[in-house]
Amino acid sequence: MAFLKTQERTKERFSLLLLDLEEYYFEQHTAYNLTDKDRKTRGSFKVCSRSIIFDPEDFSEPILKIPLRDCKKIEFVEKETNPFHEPRPSLLFISCGQVISIKESSVIAPYRNERGTKTLTFQLEVWSKTEDVVQTLLQLHRASCLERLGDQTAMIAANLQSRLARTSFDKNCFQSVAEKPHMECAVEMVTPLVSNPGHVCITDENLYFQPLNGYPENVIQIRLHRIRRIYKRRHSLRPLGLEVFCTENDFCSDIYLRFYNTTDRDEVYYYIATFLENHVTEHTAESYMLQWQRGHLSNFQYLLHLNNLADRSCNDLSQYPVLPWVLADYASSQLDLTNSATFRDLSRPVGALNQERLDRLLARYRGMPEPRFLYGSHYSSPGYVLFYLVRIAPEHMLCLQNGRYDHADRMFTSIGETWKNCLDGATDFKELIPEFYGEDSSFLENRLNLDLGRKQNGKFVGDVILPSWAADASDFLQKHKKALESQYVSEHLHEWIDLVFGFKQKGSEAVAAHNGKTAAVVSTTTNSPTPGLIPPSPSPSVFHPLTYEGGIDCDSIEDTDQRIAMLTQILEFGQTPTQLFTSPHPQRITPRFHNITRSPSLTSPISELSPASQSEDFSFEDLTEESMKLSWANMGSLKLVSSHKIHKEAVTGIAVTRDGAAIFSTSQDSTLKMFSKELTDFQRSMSFSNMALSSCLMLADGKTVACSSWDNNVYFYSIPFGRRQDTLMGHDDAVSEMCWFDDRLYTASWDSTVKVWLCANSHLASHKRSPFELLAELEHDAGVNTVALNPAGTLLVSGCKDGTVAIWDTSSYTTLQQVHCHAGNIHRTAFSPDSRHILSVGADCCMKVTDVQTGMVTSSVRAEEEQRCFCWDGNSVLCGGQSGDLLLWDLLSNTVTKRISAHSGLVTTMWMNDLCTTVITGGEDRQIIFWKL
Repeated sequence: MAFLKTQERTKERFSLLLLDLEEYYFEQHTAYNLTDKDRKTRGSFKVCSRSIIFDPEDFSEPILKIPLRDCKKIEFVEKETNPFHEPRPSLLFISCGQVISIKESSVIAPYRNERGTKTLTFQLEVWSKTEDVVQTLLQLHRASCLERLGDQTAMIAANLQSRLARTSFDKNCFQSVAEKPHMECAVEMVTPLVSNPGHVCITDENLYFQPLNGYPENVIQIRLHRIRRIYKRRHSLRPLGLEVFCTENDFCSDIYLRFYNTTDRDEVYYYIATFLENHVTEHTAESYMLQWQRGHLSNFQYLLHLNNLADRSCNDLSQYPVLPWVLADYASSQLDLTNSATFRDLSRPVGALNQERLDRLLARYRGMPEPRFLYGSHYSSPGYVLFYLVRIAPEHMLCLQNGRYDHADRMFTSIGETWKNCLDGATDFKELIPEFYGEDSSFLENRLNLDLGRKQNGKFVGDVILPSWAADASDFLQKHKKALESQYVSEHLHEWIDLVFGFKQKGSEAVAAHNGKTAAVVSTTTNSPTPGLIPPSPSPSVFHPLTYEGGIDCDSIEDTDQRIAMLTQILEFGQTPTQLFTSPHPQRITPRFHNITRSPSLTSPISELSPASQSEDFSFEDLTEESMKLSWANMGSLKLVSSHKIHKEAVTGIAVTRDGAAIFSTSQDSTLKMFSKELTDFQRSMSFSNMALSSCLMLADGKTVACSSWDNNVYFYSIPFGRRQDTLMGHDDAVSEMCWFDDRLYTASWDSTVKVWLCANSHLASHKRSPFELLAELEHDAGVNTVALNPAGTLLVSGCKDGTVAIWDTSSYTTLQQVHCHAGNIHRTAFSPDSRHILSVGADCCMKVTDVQTGMVTSSVRAEEEQRCFCWDGNSVLCGGQSGDLLLWDLLSNTVTKRISAHSGLVTTMWMNDLCTTVITGGEDRQIIFWKL
């Protein structure tokens, strides 16, 4: 947990959380507190921007905090002025109207305020510094007493910048004398509710941070080779943050730095990024999405990655990671994860789960002046985070609430009651935090024996009351995490992502989503344009507009008081995550379970929600799938068997009979050629015209080869009879590629069409001449280079010269998706084995993965060279390109895992058998090469 992790740095009783929000700790001096009884208490005298803190060495004594604004007099007193007498120590005298006592007997408890005139006398151990300290305190006191908050802040900031300018990073702290510094600048290290100024220094080996005040340690060091992830951050609505992680999946970072200008931040970021370039893969929301869809990331891991990419950080409580409530049942004795009623509706935000409450909110919304917003509070804010974590982060709660806990009846006491309040409360719309799905249950238990108060019913606030189905806190977390990873949540989590990180986050889609899936809310007003729907708004928002990124430019507010007040309001209210997706998020590819969906009937037998039967699962298809997985896992071990140069021009297509007895190839030299099974003898050569052949295709009967030509025709070659059997003259320009399913032939052409032909296979086999029946003509805006079917033959994809991928329904011949995803020619497209994604390669050197369901490009990889052909299994791609090499790509990490030398020129075509154990490639070098695993 973030709070425990930051506290590991020091075991001191003092904490920066004892300061006010936005306050700085400048310096400390060993000193004595002199009481009226001539008693001297040794401790640390700390000078802060808005207060003085004295931390006694005797832990039984309280820490004293003296707000500078409450000081009436701060004096330097010389005890001995006679130069002939022995020097006596100078004293620091403070008269104030309030002293705050903290951690008496080292117990974390609400602060005790002693009001009334108090006098305190301190003696610094180093006497000579007393006068300087007094002058510093007087300057800070003047700042604290200024009437305008903006003037106070400006004067304190000037003092801070002066201190930073007079100091620099101590290079004696380098781990090695050979280290070469790259840059150094002033920054602040950010932890929850705290900013600690100092200097950052980055070398060729390490990232260092040295606090101005030496707290919590003199220097913090992070070795560059240990860094796994870095993120630019918004901090206080400005692009000034940088967060560094030395782990891959931990949601708590190793350091969060706030820079004073974006230029310094970006220089450090790019220096580290350059260092990591060869060590760490940079991930995007799309690449994580692909991993999650494929099951390589759990729901929990995926949500944490999205939070990171959306500027959510454990070090910033106004942007703390947000996770959803997934359960709606906190009353049953047993948790039934096969029952859809157990789960919360993830397609609606918390505020729209209760229709009655939503009605009231909509009525208020209609009468609200601009800017209008539906909810008066956010789903994530510092107060909500500490509401959940008060038992492990009590000092943070005390810091946020001026030394007090919240009222006992408003504390987090029961998970079931909290959920109920989120459903019914007029202003409670909060979601959950990652700790609810973690391993550490301490935030649910009062292990520190904190006195959190007594409720109106007389009961003390202790451990959190758990649902009946949880045996203890650890059992609750285990079952709660199991619920997050359940079949139902996996099938519906994309809907919640749309709300929080996606296209329903703001604007008209957000307003519609928060009104529910159907127009269930009936308007009673006559001026509502559509009954039950929120009226149009110039800039409709679900939450207050200030919570959205770009909602306001604080720097443009000239009045400093207004700017600070606005910034404080936004940070306390909470901030909406950065929008990551602008189109619908695709659904996860879940294991083969019957779908669990919401239905009016909740009496369905358990068997309907269970996995498919064993006899159904255990099939030849599954064995084939396992063989394919094994083959792709070893694809890097592909070995060259033989190579043959049988054409006079570039090879354009390869086809193989089902039994592997014969291999056919086409070429720009206009010939179709055939090899024997043993791959040793060239057996046949056939020429149909003097124009190039562009591709070849083995029909399902295994006896006919179809060849497409630049002369606008398709030729059918009979293997048993060794001659041309038929000709299809169907296009006005070159036929570029073909595909076949059942008795239908799909032909793509540069005439900007794909044509669908009915062609009975038996007629071709018996060489009866039968006219081809044109079933459909699929129009495109540019010439079509490539066409492919999904394994079931229900979907068709075409790739055009203008960079557009089109997805068609083969039953209705209608366009399902049309995505402009490449800059220029598309060379090849193909469906993934599960038909959920399409891979395309183009002249722009990019490989794009497009989600079939949403039309969203979920992954984009830019290769070093243009790729022309490929085979893929949905995760890995074997492709051939400009250099002649075969490249094995891992799409999950967007990296080349193997480069295999192959052709001496462009690889133009590739064929792979069903078990993925044999590969045949053709190239511009006129060669055909056979490969085996």
